Amino acid sequence: MVKQYIFAFFLLVTLGIFAYTTNRIVRFFLLTKPAFPVRDFAKRFKVVFTVAFGQTRILRKPLIGLLHALVFWGFCVILLGSFEMVIDGLLGTERVLHILGGFYNFIIGSGDIFALVIGFAIIIFLGRRLFLHVKRFEGIEMKVISHIDAKIALLMIFFLMISLQGMNMAYCGIKTLNNENIMGVYPVSRLLLGMFTLTNESTLRFWYEFFWWSHILTIFVFANYLPYSKHFHVFMSVPNVFFSRLDPLGKLPNMDNVTREVRLMMDPGTTFTTPAPDAPVVRFGVKDAEDISWKNYLDSLACTECGRCSAVCPANLTGKRLSPRKIIMDVRARMKEKGPGLIKNHKTYDDHKSLIRDYITEEELWACTTCNACAQECPISINHPTLIIDMRRYLVMEEGSAPGLLKATFSNIENNGAPWQYSHEDRLLWAKDLEIRTN
Repeated sequence: MVKQYIFAFFLLVTLGIFAYTTNRIVRFFLLTKPAFPVRDFAKRFKVVFTVAFGQTRILRKPLIGLLHALVFWGFCVILLGSFEMVIDGLLGTERVLHILGGFYNFIIGSGDIFALVIGFAIIIFLGRRLFLHVKRFEGIEMKVISHIDAKIALLMIFFLMISLQGMNMAYCGIKTLNNENIMGVYPVSRLLLGMFTLTNESTLRFWYEFFWWSHILTIFVFANYLPYSKHFHVFMSVPNVFFSRLDPLGKLPNMDNVTREVRLMMDPGTTFTTPAPDAPVVRFGVKDAEDISWKNYLDSLACTECGRCSAVCPANLTGKRLSPRKIIMDVRARMKEKGPGLIKNHKTYDDHKSLIRDYITEEELWACTTCNACAQECPISINHPTLIIDMRRYLVMEEGSAPGLLKATFSNIENNGAPWQYSHEDRLLWAKDLEIRTN
């Protein structure tokens, strides 16, 4: 009974901290703008099963992609066993879900195998970060804390797998010594257990309790660490894929307020309609955290910081300052910095800084070629170009700021109705003295 009370206390503390963090993130979401209507649910579920659960984009890199996919699939299976531990901890039961029969055996057996596979994969991941110095893990946006954060998360996952394997081994040992029925299937744990001589039940019971508490408490700590870590994608990647844009990557969304104004001008009956005197001034594009859409912020929370986007970016590869990963990370950092002030002062807060220039330079924004290689490669369907274009729209439509050649193009369109510097009457002068055959 004492164990149940202690467990309930830790569970309530965990849920309380998680609820506080969730509330903070939800309030940040309320500061954002609308994105796009969410429909075509059948297509969205298909994308989730192929991209999120099928890990199709991750598997483009066969070896390391397969290891990452195995870690993801293993977590999905082991998560079911974690729910059982919560039930057992509250009710004082043991392996309560064994009533599920064959399905239970499959889940527990798969989890036992995956614990070994994930542990092996984590060792490889740590080795790559410590000794191989993979290029896409580096960049001006990857601070020392980013690398430390990645290592801490990997070590916590590794300890989760060690504690799970240890708990299963001790459980099987206790049941074997007492000739009792073992609930579930434990192929790896029973194999490892065969390497030891089983003589003392009290020792096995100690290790079972030690690993049981170590595993569940690490889960509790990990769950509350994730929202402040790059590994928050453990929670956010599947929702982000579900809410991803379903349009072709090359299609850039129109600005609703501009489209509305054009339609008003084209309709004689509404051309002279004046806005309400208390109508808020709408900003064109994105300048700061309060201008981004909820999807932009969701992208920033789901970003795995894997660097696959920057690794395929032609601007980045040719030495330009643009890093698509940095753009997404800067959105998250800026919201974290300015969000509390916006919440407290009802969106009137101004810290005399902005996402553009203080975080992201104009040089970075104009380096983008909108080739969509980053969006194509992102394993969780983040669409970087749409955000970059929105920031460009602010620069052009609010500040009139653009590279010189682009300004010349704008001027030509305004004066000549075309991007060239020639008037309508002079466009065909190049063919004046040419003999052009028509047949």
